Amino acid sequence: MSDKRKAIPSLVKDPKLIERRREQIIEAAVHLFINKGFHKTTTREIARASGFSIGTLYEYIESKEDVLYLVCDAIHAEMETRLREAINFNGTGLKTLKIALKSLIRVMDQMSDRVLLIYQEAKSLPKETLRYVLGREEAISHIFVEILEKGIADGSLHIDEKNVKLMADNIMVLGEMWVFRRWALKKHYTIEEYTEKQIALLLRDISVSD
Repeated sequence: MSDKRKAIPSLVKDPKLIERRREQIIEAAVHLFINKGFHKTTTREIARASGFSIGTLYEYIESKEDVLYLVCDAIHAEMETRLREAINFNGTGLKTLKIALKSLIRVMDQMSDRVLLIYQEAKSLPKETLRYVLGREEAISHIFVEILEKGIADGSLHIDEKNVKLMADNIMVLGEMWVFRRWALKKHYTIEEYTEKQIALLLRDISVSD
């Protein structure tokens, strides 16, 4: 990851209370940002939707950009957690890759509005914070680097090691395509059909055996 996690100052000293209140802020802000956009949402609206006053809101954050950062970080954390929980690392690299691809597309479908939010609004973050947020996506992509390297090591996948990072990024794009092009793809495929066809295309040239 390119930069360290941003430390957002708080006037409150109780870490558990900070975590609980920021979870409220994140959940409220996600819905507002999805429906209104980051720039059209006010901090007063975020405070009201969170269930407390504007003064209380500023005890936990310093700016609206802090809220956007917390939102992006939380979305990436949830994506990574869901993906890792769904993957069985006990099988071959090939079998694990199939499971991971299905999990990626399912998670992208379930979190599509939140994934879109990151791509639409993250550009409003300060440069240093944006680098961290982009680094979180790299961490998710690295899950597929690990799986591909496992497949190379156990002989179930045939791919040049220098192309592993590119292939991992390609896999991320396959998942994101369902988010960005779902409106068109759903005219021709169910999510299950889309998933199976993408797996078949991806594995056509790199799988050695089942």
